[in-house]
Amino acid sequence: MSQSTIAIAGTPAKGKRPATRSFWRNVFRRMMRDPVTMICLGILMLIVLAAIFAPFIAPHDPYRTSMARRLIAPGDARYWLGTDELGRDLLSRLIYGGRLSLFTGFSPVLLATLIGGTLGIIAGYVGGAVNMLIMRVIDIFYAFPSVLLAVAISGVLGAGIGNTIFSLTLVFIPPVARVAESVATQMRNQDFVEAARATGAANWRIVAAHVVPNVTSPILSYSSSLISVSIVLASGLSFLGLGVTPPEPEWGLMLNALRQAIYVAPINAIIPGIMIFVTSMCFNMMSDGLRAAMDVKQ
Repeated sequence: MSQSTIAIAGTPAKGKRPATRSFWRNVFRRMMRDPVTMICLGILMLIVLAAIFAPFIAPHDPYRTSMARRLIAPGDARYWLGTDELGRDLLSRLIYGGRLSLFTGFSPVLLATLIGGTLGIIAGYVGGAVNMLIMRVIDIFYAFPSVLLAVAISGVLGAGIGNTIFSLTLVFIPPVARVAESVATQMRNQDFVEAARATGAANWRIVAAHVVPNVTSPILSYSSSLISVSIVLASGLSFLGLGVTPPEPEWGLMLNALRQAIYVAPINAIIPGIMIFVTSMCFNMMSDGLRAAMDVKQ
């Protein structure tokens, strides 16, 4: 494993921390040497900062409507990216929409990583009947495609940000748990874990000191790849009317509202889709860069 060097039998707990910091320092240095990763990181930082400071940089009120200004083409002196079907400034709504789009992209992955990672570690380390129970329940979710499962859960619960996050979290828990269980099962039979058991160390201490540090890297590597999927799925749910509700600015909801104007103002209609595409692609490239940086063999 990529961090197995930090979990050596007989090494005191204090000796692992410098090795852990050294590992992540090396990961960061390898990512810094990847120009594609750094470009994507820069783009994502701009999107995140724009969403955070939206009230200060948005040129107009994202909720203010005016039928006299509807579907102004991009390039206007006052409305740089044009306006939507209700005359609202598209640039302002894109900036504010980044808040909900990023929030509904990050939150389900974060929750799924915590819950699924914990379940996977418990199943992998304990094994036996506990592993069988947890993983068979996980397998039930694999019987449904992720998109269909998210739509079904959101359809039952109804539209709303909370329901969107809940449905996407349930979708992402099974794959994260499977990754964690696979790595934890390998760690359970390693020599340094057996040596820790022989010294009489408690199971929770063994898991915290030896299993979790080695499982963290593959879980983070895999979870980072889910962020782009989460953004696309959350936008898709909003597009179908099962996510964020009007008049809140959100990229998927904006795409749905502008789809009827595709023949009248095609550029205006595709701008939210471009934002979804660019953001998800940047997260995908960042995930690839992180995975490569964590690969010690490279």
